[in-house]
Amino acid sequence: MSKTMVETPSVPNFGHNTSTGISNAKLMMWLFLGSECLLFGALISTYLLYKNRVGETELAPGNLSGFEFDIPFTSASSFVLLMSSLTMVLALSSIQRGNLQAFRTWTVTTAGLGAVFLGGQVYEFTVFYREGLGYTTNIFTSAFYSLTGFHGAHVTIGIVMLMSLFIMSVQGKLGPERSETVEIVGLYWHFVDIVWIFIFTVIYLFPQ
Repeated sequence: MSKTMVETPSVPNFGHNTSTGISNAKLMMWLFLGSECLLFGALISTYLLYKNRVGETELAPGNLSGFEFDIPFTSASSFVLLMSSLTMVLALSSIQRGNLQAFRTWTVTTAGLGAVFLGGQVYEFTVFYREGLGYTTNIFTSAFYSLTGFHGAHVTIGIVMLMSLFIMSVQGKLGPERSETVEIVGLYWHFVDIVWIFIFTVIYLFPQ
């Protein structure tokens, strides 16, 4: 009895595509970012509910105590973070084209811009603390530090992920065939940047 052999064309599948047409890894990242949207939505809502609930003699940015946010400084810091999205795009484009040297340069640049943003946030927190705005000063400060601090933690995680990509590239473990890994990290980084736009608008631009 003869058997009919059906030959199917081989298709490279680096990410194990699902029925949705995207890889499992990328799908999981999108689901994770969706849950993060809910989390940050809850933190922003909490801040909006409690931003004006301070005592008459307590310090709070924008109240009669005269203490105010340093909008120009924070705007500059925000611009640095947003520029890191551009360098992240350049890093992804570089590895897709097989230019590993440019990829490493743009990856380190992206991580560096994120670190500059974190430095600005630490400086701002230090100034607030010296002015008497500690985490437990009142319910406003608790909501403020929780929201901005949680975002800062996400930026820190993103920097660790970026430096991991850099190290993998140097060790020869990350090439153009694994560019999707860089794309997934890029999705996370762009999400962190977009979330900051909402946080910056709510905290620094909305009237207190």
